[in-house]
Amino acid sequence: MTTVTPADGNPHPPVPDDADLLVVGAGPAGAAAAAHAARDGRDVVLLDAAVFPRDKTCGDGLTPRARSAMVSLGMGEFLADRPRIRGLELNGWGSRQRVPWPTSPFGSVGSAVSRTELDDAIRRFAVAQGARMVSGAKAIGVQVTGGRIESVTVVRDGIRARIAVRDVIVADGVRSGLGKSLGRQWHRDTAYGVAARSYAASDRSDAEWMGSHLELRGPDGELLPGYGWVFPLGDGLVNVGVGALATAKRPASMALRPVLEHYARMVGDEWRLAGAPERITSALLPMGGAVTGVAGANWMLIGDAAACVNPLNGEGIDYALETAEAAIAMLDAENDFSAAWPAHLRREYGAVFAAARRAAGLLTLPRTVPLLGRPGITSATLMNTVVRVMGNLMTPDDTDLIARAWRTAGRVASTVESRPPFT
Repeated sequence: MTTVTPADGNPHPPVPDDADLLVVGAGPAGAAAAAHAARDGRDVVLLDAAVFPRDKTCGDGLTPRARSAMVSLGMGEFLADRPRIRGLELNGWGSRQRVPWPTSPFGSVGSAVSRTELDDAIRRFAVAQGARMVSGAKAIGVQVTGGRIESVTVVRDGIRARIAVRDVIVADGVRSGLGKSLGRQWHRDTAYGVAARSYAASDRSDAEWMGSHLELRGPDGELLPGYGWVFPLGDGLVNVGVGALATAKRPASMALRPVLEHYARMVGDEWRLAGAPERITSALLPMGGAVTGVAGANWMLIGDAAACVNPLNGEGIDYALETAEAAIAMLDAENDFSAAWPAHLRREYGAVFAAARRAAGLLTLPRTVPLLGRPGITSATLMNTVVRVMGNLMTPDDTDLIARAWRTAGRVASTVESRPPFT
């Protein structure tokens, strides 16, 4: 083992020499994977370049599907005193509709927790299950023998160490540095997201509805292909953010900070914001499985690293938790993940992502947003569908007309796209 003493004189726990399973990235996907694996009795090392708690650009909202996944993980008690979100308050073109989360196998209650708090809580939960945490250490490369990762090189405080591994789960986020070194490629010909978020004090932080503005305009009044949000966190703060859609042909050229600041002024009175938004951060989001190279013989990409993000709103916490659990299950079911893991992702999410990517691509066209949004915001049926899709609440078992139509659209899109999700 390699023990490192940083400049402050306090030694880090040593970097282990080996592990049955190395999980790279301790966000929701990686920490959940480590928790599941440790609970199964595996020798797990959970590694992250950051020292927790740390911030993360996110809207901080938990859909009922994400909340259900937290309960499945064993963290239902953590959410017991968090906000209980009933649904979305959709705004645009002078109209407003409150649309409850639809009844689904995931329940009908959402929540909201800052990622600084949520990620650290899941990480601590993983450690409580028996995972060994290595903080402040970045995975910078792998040694491959016979097509399998033999060891992973990490660096901490300028000192390199090597961890011998049997299996590796890569959960290092949207940029996925380790995934890139393994051959992961992000393809921007389908819709991707750009987003900025901030925090503001509000005496409406205990509201039961997430605010969502489908008519997003910039400071000059220009209609943008995206939406704004205000998510109540229940602790005196709300998360205020904006997101926009783009493709390689129609990149998002807007400066997000002035758009967010303008949006915060627009909703300031309604949400009783105290002062200007603070702690503004932004991120670029690959979405809808728009990556290739998500698995090898003994490694898998999960969560954001595998672009498991809803193309219509950038939500991915539920997919992070689900892919974490599925990846651990596959450790026992397969000896080679190269084909099995992409096939699982396509089976579970391929059609849904293909349909959502096509819809998101249409929304990047300047005329599409007002054409659909102006009449759509007054339609209860359409807005219920929007909430259902944005909340990732359609399942393969749903037999209603809308669900069947959405799945059919996804299957058709998958056959006509030059690069379907995860291929």
